Amino acid sequence: MITLTTDEAFREAVAGGLTIAVFKTTWCADCHFIDPFMPDLEQAYADRLTFVHVDRDDLPDLCSELNILGIPSFIAFKNGKEVIRYVNKLRKTREEIEQFLDRAVEVAAALPQQ
Repeated sequence: MITLTTDEAFREAVAGGLTIAVFKTTWCADCHFIDPFMPDLEQAYADRLTFVHVDRDDLPDLCSELNILGIPSFIAFKNGKEVIRYVNKLRKTREEIEQFLDRAVEVAAALPQQ
């Protein structure tokens, strides 16, 4: 997963294709809970999705702009526009994240091509 450290890098990363932005922090226990299985998910979806990581503490203005309140948060972007997000206060399981990723692919495919 590519770690983005500037607003500009983020905007460039989500500008094309279908990108999943994962917002986390170093101190978040629920963020560390997903770490062991995220590489497997990235590999499984590599033909359909690009994954990027943003540390909420490193880019607070961007996260404020995107209304990132809970972490980890997942937002799917297609061609720079938000398609769907997965945010809640509960710990996220691998299965729940897979369901979100499948839904992101489905929703993005249903959008008009640009």
